[in-house]
This record gives sequence, structure tokens and C-alpha cells, in this order.
Amino acid sequence: MAARDEIVAYANELLEVERFPEFAPAGLQVVGAEEVRRIVCGVSASRALFQHAATAGAELVLVHHGVIWRNEPRVIDVRMRGRLAVLFEHDLNLVAYHLALDAHPEVGNNALLASELGVIVESSFADIGVGGRLPAPAAIADLVERIRSLLGREPLVFAHGPDLVERVAISSGGSGGHLIEAAENGYELFLTGEPEEPSLHTARELGIHFVAGGHYATERLGVQALAARLAERFDLEWEFVDFPNPV
Repeated sequence: MAARDEIVAYANELLEVERFPEFAPAGLQVVGAEEVRRIVCGVSASRALFQHAATAGAELVLVHHGVIWRNEPRVIDVRMRGRLAVLFEHDLNLVAYHLALDAHPEVGNNALLASELGVIVESSFADIGVGGRLPAPAAIADLVERIRSLLGREPLVFAHGPDLVERVAISSGGSGGHLIEAAENGYELFLTGEPEEPSLHTARELGIHFVAGGHYATERLGVQALAARLAERFDLEWEFVDFPNPV
């Protein structure tokens, strides 16, 4: 059992949330129980996730994509009302970290993707991503297979770079617009979540491999790593709930 405010304060400091100008508030978004024994985490806020957390006896739901976004209507519609009703009924806290969780060098989505793929991180990329190199050049087919295995889905691949890949840039989620930046910085492969319409021709004309592994699939690692860190620090139970999403 640990105090909610202590948990959130630690996570805010760990992720350095003040460094990231956001279009969603970082940290505590919906107030629930003051004491926490169990965390349920998932990539995105949803009524199904909240209902699972309630059934599992959690007091805190931790997500990457929360319920409050500045680009959404300021109206409590049927969707929002349904979500809030579950949170209120079961006294659940909702805690969300977006860009700060993409960017963190230890529990961040991009650092963890790099680690799992064997990419040695050398620098940041596009503010929240990472850039690095493989220990030895790899054939594009082999690297795509690593990505497929890690993400558990078939990635979208525009293979227009060199046969052997050494330098890789990674920026999860909706970062497809950084493809030109990756090419200009000498990366041979850019891994992200979603493509943009120009991605095919951009990759072809700049001679770079573009791989879109899915917004959801590329952002599953960070929230689990953060939940595990919090659970260890505060002696809590935690669980990741996977709601596969083809996007």
C-alpha cells in the first residue's frame, strides 16, 4: 500500500514531465482512492480497460494515452461519460504519460524498442525518439523480421534503403512525418508507428527504409516498464492489459 500522491510525484520526477510541452496533461488526470495497492496499465484509456481494472481490484490505472486532450471537444459526450462513470464508481485513479514516456532513456517506448532490436542508442532523434546503430550491419529482411517478432504483427515496409542497415532512427506512434529528418541525418532505416501519405515516395526518393509497426504496437513497452518501476519502488502489484489495436 502506498499513497497515490507519492507515486505520482515520483513518476512525474522520473519522467521529467515539465520538459515536454504537451497537448495532454501529464500525471494524474482523474482523482480516485488516496491509497494504492495494485496498478493496471494499458496503452490507451478506454471503458474496457477501466472495467478490467475495477474487476481486478486496482486503485490506479496507468496509460500512455489518457482521457484529456486539448484538441478534443470540451464536452462530456457519451464516450467520456461512460469512461468517467466507471472511474468514479470504482474510485479509480487515472494517471497518463504521453511524450515524456516516449522519450525517457530507461522506461521510454523508443529506448526500449531500440534495446529489444539490438540498436545501440547514440543520440536523441526528433526530440522524443532515439538514433543509433546496430553492432553489425544487418540485411533489411532480417531486421524487418526482428521488428515483426517484437511487435507481434506485420509491419508496413517501404524497403528503399541499402541492402545492409547499420544506422536506425526510432520514434514510436504517430511520428511518420519525421522520415525526411531521418534520411537527412544519415539513417538507413526509420521505425515508427504510423505512415503518412507521402511516406512511400519520400522513402523511395531519399533511399531510406521506412517501417511502420503500428501506433499501438510500438507503444506497449513503456507503460509496462513504468508500471514495473513503480511496483518495485512502492511494493505494489501490477498488470498489463493488452487490447490489440490494428492502428
